[in-house]
Amino acid sequence: MAKKTRGKGEGSLTQDSRGYWRVRIELPADRDGNRRRKEIRRKSKAEAIAEMRELKKELAKTGDLATSSVKLEDWSETWLKERAKKLAPNTISGYRVAFRDYINPKFGSKKLDKLTPGHVRELHDLILETPKDKALRELSDPPEGTELLSSTYALLVHNTLSGALKMAVRDGIIGRNVCELVDKPTKRHTVEEVLTFDEGVKLLKYLTTHKDGPLWATYLLTGARRGEIIGLEIDRVREDHLDLSWQIQRIKDIKQAPQDYEYRHLENRLYLVRPKSKAGWRTPPLVPELAELLRRQIGGRTEGLVFQRDGRPWDPADASIEWKTILKEAGVNEKVKLHGARHTAVGLLYELGVGEATIMQIVGHSTVSVTRRYGQAGNKRAMQDAMKKLSGALSGKAIEPPANQKQN
Repeated sequence: MAKKTRGKGEGSLTQDSRGYWRVRIELPADRDGNRRRKEIRRKSKAEAIAEMRELKKELAKTGDLATSSVKLEDWSETWLKERAKKLAPNTISGYRVAFRDYINPKFGSKKLDKLTPGHVRELHDLILETPKDKALRELSDPPEGTELLSSTYALLVHNTLSGALKMAVRDGIIGRNVCELVDKPTKRHTVEEVLTFDEGVKLLKYLTTHKDGPLWATYLLTGARRGEIIGLEIDRVREDHLDLSWQIQRIKDIKQAPQDYEYRHLENRLYLVRPKSKAGWRTPPLVPELAELLRRQIGGRTEGLVFQRDGRPWDPADASIEWKTILKEAGVNEKVKLHGARHTAVGLLYELGVGEATIMQIVGHSTVSVTRRYGQAGNKRAMQDAMKKLSGALSGKAIEPPANQKQN
């Protein structure tokens, strides 16, 4: 039986049958209300007392103490499994890559309570010094001018590690999240290339003769996201609006999807997925010009995807590549990404005098205005009028180019 001894200021000490001194310190209960204690073992009573005093100082400072030593690589799997219950598969896949390729190779063997702010800064440096081209990563001295991973990606990796450590703190495994003691990498701000008014008119004119013209014109005339248009189904083309409540995504491992994740399989790794929040279910207006384009595209079909490539769904990556080809053929700015069509629509709506609240409702930006009901008649009329302005302007019907876009 353990021999229990108490001395002034020593706290709780027990000496086991092997002669080791064991210290126990009461800690705050875990999130389920269960009792927690910090326990250490030392060879001598003096060492145990000294360690106990240090732990009490740390407890007073941070409010908690680590109760066990867990390797980061082991904890990462626990965290990923927990997060996979709530997040989309592609989001979890990104977190998994961050741990697999960067965090765990560098620090996976370390105990959670041994991580320091210095380790986090080392991780930042590692990312920012890694070539973007995987073929160059094995070189000890990559060629001058090699493109490196961005600060935006370094921020993603930082947030991944921080999320895992945050759960460890919450579960009482560690007393602090060292990521919170380090400045985050600064996210790179890039200026999105957009089409000018004249380029938009030129592109729309070119699309009238292109076999896939209706697809690309729909992006310009709705400000929709890439997956929303290639994922548009015939039964969601309504009389006066489009129902964009589903979109195409390429998903590597659908088995990672949480239980409440809504999806429908198309082929291979392509799925129709629905935004988890109804705030993401957008209904942009269907103006007459666009309605006519879609009617011609659909023809006599009654079901399936509106836009197909040789009878099959468009892969999102292929759509982005083909968009670049379209811009080149039309003789407009080839640097504009497919997402830039969305920014182009927003910019032109601003220039045509459309109010900010209406624009936000049309494109579904995350602002207070998107919480308003799309079903309100006033909002519907405002969105219809706005998109008629845009469609008329790009079609050259009765609306002059904005003053700042006119040729001198």
